[in-house]
Amino acid sequence: MSRAFADICFTDSVRAAQNRYGSRDGNLGLETAADPRAELGETEQAFVAERDGFYQASVGETGWPYVQFRGGRPGFLKVLDPRTLAYADVRGNRQYISVGNLDADGRVALILMDYAARRRLKIWGVARIVELGAADWPAALPAETGVERAIVIDVKAYDWNCPKHITPRFTEAQIQQRVAGLLAEIEGLQAENRRLRETLAARDRN
Repeated sequence: MSRAFADICFTDSVRAAQNRYGSRDGNLGLETAADPRAELGETEQAFVAERDGFYQASVGETGWPYVQFRGGRPGFLKVLDPRTLAYADVRGNRQYISVGNLDADGRVALILMDYAARRRLKIWGVARIVELGAADWPAALPAETGVERAIVIDVKAYDWNCPKHITPRFTEAQIQQRVAGLLAEIEGLQAENRRLRETLAARDRN
C-alpha cells in the first residue's frame, strides 16, 4: 500500500526528479506506507473546521492551472464525512473560471493554512457542482443571499507539509488575544499614574 497522494503525484517525471536531486530513497517510504491517508481523520477534520479560507487549484481545458482563494467564516468549508467536503460558492467577479474548469475537469487540489501555528494541509479531490435549489443540495450548507452553487469535493488524498518555510502570520483576532494581557497591564499602569499625579497635585496645593 502507498500514500494516496503519492499515487497521484509521484509520476515518472517526479520520480526522475527525486533521483536527480537525491531524495528518491527518502520518498520510497511514502510508497510503502500502511496508512494511505485517503480519508480525513479527526485531526484533519478539526483543522478544516477551524479554517476561514483556503486555496483551490483547478485545471482549464488549455492545460493551465488556476488557483483561487476561497474565504468565509471559520467552518464554511464543511466536512460532510471523512471523504467528502463541501462549501457554498458565493457570487464573485463573475468570471466563473473555477466553475468552468470544474465543469470540464473536476480534479482539484486544496491548500489549507494555519500561518500562526505554521501548519499546512494539502487535499486532493474530485469536485462536482450542485446548483442552488437542486434536490441533492447539502443540508449542512447555507442557501442564503449571494450563494450561487455548492462545490462538493470527493476527497482522494491528503498530506501535511513541514513547517520549515511557513512564515508565521496572525489574524486581527489572534493579535488581540495575544496582546490582551499587555493592554490590561498598560491600562492599570496608566490608572496608577493618574492616581500618583492627583496625589502630588493635592500635596502641592497644601
